[in-house]
Amino acid sequence: MDNANLLSALPKVDLHVHLDGCVTPDTLVKLAASQGIPLPAQTESELLPYVQVGSNCASLTEYLTKFDFVLPFLQTGEALEQVAFEAVAQAAEHRIKYIEVRFAPQLHRASGLSADDAIRHVLRGLQLGEAHTGVIARAIAICMRNHEPDVNLEVVRAAAGFAGQGLVAVDLAGDESRYPTHLFRDVFALARELGLPITIHAGEASGAHNIEEAVLRLGASRIGHGVRLKEDGGILNYIREQRIPLELCPTSNIQTKAVAGWDVYPIREYYDQGILFTVNTDNPGVSGTNITKEYRVLAEKFGFTTREIAEIILNGVDASFLERDKKAELKRDFESIFAEMGLYEIH
Repeated sequence: MDNANLLSALPKVDLHVHLDGCVTPDTLVKLAASQGIPLPAQTESELLPYVQVGSNCASLTEYLTKFDFVLPFLQTGEALEQVAFEAVAQAAEHRIKYIEVRFAPQLHRASGLSADDAIRHVLRGLQLGEAHTGVIARAIAICMRNHEPDVNLEVVRAAAGFAGQGLVAVDLAGDESRYPTHLFRDVFALARELGLPITIHAGEASGAHNIEEAVLRLGASRIGHGVRLKEDGGILNYIREQRIPLELCPTSNIQTKAVAGWDVYPIREYYDQGILFTVNTDNPGVSGTNITKEYRVLAEKFGFTTREIAEIILNGVDASFLERDKKAELKRDFESIFAEMGLYEIH
């Protein structure tokens, strides 16, 4: 089996993927028709520029306009269920065996849904997707940096009500440069009090100090992106010693200009330094990517071997918020498959 086919055949996980970043043009046409919302175009090729960035994406601002276009179509329970189901189905096409889909409940309330309603419908869609494909699917609820504290506290309380029912963690996302991580200590103090695992977007659009704040003050056990960790050696050493995983999203990180280019993308550097990280898609629809493409980038641009990629995939299993017994079972399954492929030795 050649390397390209081997990468396709690998079982995979995706721990950092946004629900509203999974919407395809075909789905938009269906949602627009059912909701009576006009579209600027009707064919998939004509709609693609509205939902997907091109190779010349200039900034994070340009990248985020794609979400502004999609969000009005995701304001009903039916739409959330459909898109959540399709996110799992898309994952299955690339042999993803476990996925964590994150979304911000407060961004789906324009037509009267509550935060609880939004979570319930997304979980329903993920569960339908899991039943249809066999992919284990879980949800992460996002608090937004530009939202007031009481709005984010509502998300945390709603999330706690679905803990153990498919929702596995809470997150913080949004404009990191304008809304520093320290502003959200009280929100995530409640999350810790309620026993919710925490992952925080940090070290993406701002520096490594946000990673330090996320871990030491907000209680993050994983860091979304974290590509700017290398800017502070002391924080880097702490993250390495504590084995706190980064959720790297290579294609997205380049498109949003979190990193200037592939020649300075630090993934090989982090690997060689013993930094624990996973590789993820972030927004497959917006970025025009999938998990197999992300691993192909590792192989072609950074010389990662298939054995090293298998190790990174196992990092993702270990870093997942999946329930402990199911995680142990999933890891055994992955190790067995990798052993059969000659990529892992079972001890």
